[in-house]
Amino acid sequence: MKETKDVLRIVLIVVLALVVLSVVLPFIFALLHIAVGLVVWVATTVIEVAVVVAIIYLIVVGIRALLK
Repeated sequence: MKETKDVLRIVLIVVLALVVLSVVLPFIFALLHIAVGLVVWVATTVIEVAVVVAIIYLIVVGIRALLK
């Protein structure tokens, strides 16, 4: 009888873990989606700023070359 209780307890723990995973996993994926989107947005913003800085630098160097 004790073995049956132990086996039943293990089976119920596994079932509970599967239920928890099926409920929590979509939330985890949603958070990962938001995090990846945020990282991509930050990366594109940094690239845009770098391009603007490069263009301003080229304009300043061109003006300096014209004034010499």
